Amino acid sequence: QEWRVDETAQALITSKAIEPLIIVGIYNTGKERVEEYTPSADPKFKVGGKADLYGRLIVEELKPFVDSHYRTKRDAAHTGLGGSSLGGLVTLYLGLRYQKVFGKLAVVSPSVWWDNKRIVRDVEALKSPVRARIWLDMGTDEGEFAARDARTLRDALVARGWRLERDMKYFEAVGAKHSETAWAERVEPMLKFLFPKK
Repeated sequence: QEWRVDETAQALITSKAIEPLIIVGIYNTGKERVEEYTPSADPKFKVGGKADLYGRLIVEELKPFVDSHYRTKRDAAHTGLGGSSLGGLVTLYLGLRYQKVFGKLAVVSPSVWWDNKRIVRDVEALKSPVRARIWLDMGTDEGEFAARDARTLRDALVARGWRLERDMKYFEAVGAKHSETAWAERVEPMLKFLFPKK
């Protein structure tokens, strides 16, 4: 199962529906995935908290490599980060931490629940809003509290200055489960929002 991000992006670029872009997939490390995709340890699971190391890898090693080997627009306005589930959690966390690096965030079905919803508290603690353009979504069939938690996160972002339908899009996929198949269905509107044709 895959998201079909490359195929969807190519079709949208070809039809001039979005700006041309380069997509870099980062393979997760399997058993270390939970550690690397979480900004804090969750007392319930006694794991997590290495998101800062993961962020440094992306910002200090991977992005410079990509920028030096490909024709990129290096500024934050043209650089995005995205992921689903714990990947959605770490995307928002790193987007808030590295404001001068990432200007577009695809926060797909994020694990808002991690560490008693710490990501919501992180957003509430922001001194001023980060002007990243954010796509935030959740399927309504992803678990008992998933959509409720996503709405809580949306509301926290709005309270810190993000404007719905302008610099943030919130989307609930009715009946969608927590799966690559469901996420693949949302790639097209996500890319159109984050990388609109100028």
